[in-house]
Amino acid sequence: MRIVIITGLSGSGKSTAVRALEDEGFFCLDNLPVSLVTTFIELVEHSREDVKDVALVMDIRSRDFMKGYDQVFAAIEKAGHNVKILYFDATDEVLIRRFSETRRRHPALEGASVPEGIRFERDQLAGLRRIATAIIDTSEMNVHQLRELVISTVKGNEGALEMQVNLQSFGYRYGIPLESDLVMDVRFLPNPYFVPELRPFTGLNEGVRDFVLRHEETRVFLERFRDMLEYLLPGYRREGKSYLSVSIGCTGGKHRSVAIADELYRYFKAKNVNIKITHRDIEKGLG
Repeated sequence: MRIVIITGLSGSGKSTAVRALEDEGFFCLDNLPVSLVTTFIELVEHSREDVKDVALVMDIRSRDFMKGYDQVFAAIEKAGHNVKILYFDATDEVLIRRFSETRRRHPALEGASVPEGIRFERDQLAGLRRIATAIIDTSEMNVHQLRELVISTVKGNEGALEMQVNLQSFGYRYGIPLESDLVMDVRFLPNPYFVPELRPFTGLNEGVRDFVLRHEETRVFLERFRDMLEYLLPGYRREGKSYLSVSIGCTGGKHRSVAIADELYRYFKAKNVNIKITHRDIEKGLG
């Protein structure tokens, strides 16, 4: 397995790092006692789950961590696993500001001030810092820059997982999907519900689809909406978004929203966008 140890100073960005790796498919565990690491790795190896990537957050919060981490890391590597140690750091000024903003106590030294806790933690982790695979100073980074650096450090040429676009049709009659990031109302388009021979069918039917798509307002709408999505998708990727939910709604979720969502799906699938489609209300919708 590939095992990433996330460690370093409190307030230096370890939580952001582990969330980034979790989004990349890593099995993540926070604050695991060092005495349980080898047992945990053995359990994962022999489980039914096909786990290849593991990230463990280990730091001074676990009091036994400083007493045995070197032997444990050596044992994991001897067992054939690829171990990387990412040590997160930041300047004292930045760490003090972060603790001030969150009003957290420093976990390293009970009853001490934040500056005292930082000094104590630096001293205790000095040996671990020397053996780290990479030292990541987050003093001048925002969360998006940190996320990108963590993924590139761990995965190298593999790159980050492609953002997944979840496209769905729905009927306003049954409520807007709560998970939606973007919602588009297509109830302004001509409605096949009022064409008796089309009413029983859904937007996946060729006749219904042709009826919806042949109108000029539909053509103009699709062109402009596709342009907007093509503009937005790279921006969402840069911000580190893993999933984007785009919901297309009509009155009942059976005709117009289904045809439009399906057309958008075909278009972006042909452009190699990682996209999935669902039709939430297709079996119960009206128009």
